[in-house]
Amino acid sequence: MAKGLNIVVVNDDGWGTAGIRLLAREMTKLGSVTVIAPDGPRSGYGASISVANPIYLRRIEEHDLNGADVYTTNGTPADCVKIAREILFPDKPIDLLVSGINHGSNAAINAIYSGTIGACLVAAEKGIPAVGWSINSHAMDVDLHWLQPFLCEVTQHLFEEGIAPRTCFNINAPVGEIEGIRWTRQCAGHWANELDPMKEPLPEGVINGWRLAGAFVSDEPDATDTDIWAMEHQLLAITPLSIDLTDYGSL
Repeated sequence: MAKGLNIVVVNDDGWGTAGIRLLAREMTKLGSVTVIAPDGPRSGYGASISVANPIYLRRIEEHDLNGADVYTTNGTPADCVKIAREILFPDKPIDLLVSGINHGSNAAINAIYSGTIGACLVAAEKGIPAVGWSINSHAMDVDLHWLQPFLCEVTQHLFEEGIAPRTCFNINAPVGEIEGIRWTRQCAGHWANELDPMKEPLPEGVINGWRLAGAFVSDEPDATDTDIWAMEHQLLAITPLSIDLTDYGSL
């Protein structure tokens, strides 16, 4: 991979989290890096865009990311991709977009909610090769050193092998030592008991309130070719995704 490549790094957890900082530093080994990230958490935003609100861009002058250019925005991860393409790189290509490292799994059905993967899907729509990275822990201080050696090697391999048009890669890592790499499909599953009633006083006029909670339930716990199974067996799960949502079997 030539050092002249333009690499954009985004995430949905917001600028300053351990995941994006490690990913950005690692990607500077592969090319020239521009970071553009939300100015705060945007988890669960999927590929949503800012329709009603203006989007602002700020440059971060002081950071420790090995010469990367760093920007933040009040927008969504999908907005970050659009700004990168139209504003930061109007006259030259973005060779690769890398999203993450997300604090929390984006395996199985989580991929449709994920701002991390939403950014990759928007990149794919714009013809930009994209790879999303996530780790199976929401802890902001999760130990990432087991994952670090894979970031450059796997990203470079996927890029050089070629990322098909209108597709991207969703990579999910287990916590702790990684014992191998597995090509996987999305596990069929669902979230159960998602609404947790609020215990604190409700605003005036509100009759009920909830916080999102719940637990992921696999609908195929014995399947050995899924992203969930791979992570449960300390394997790095790589799942190709497509922006084409057509169910061809129903045509």
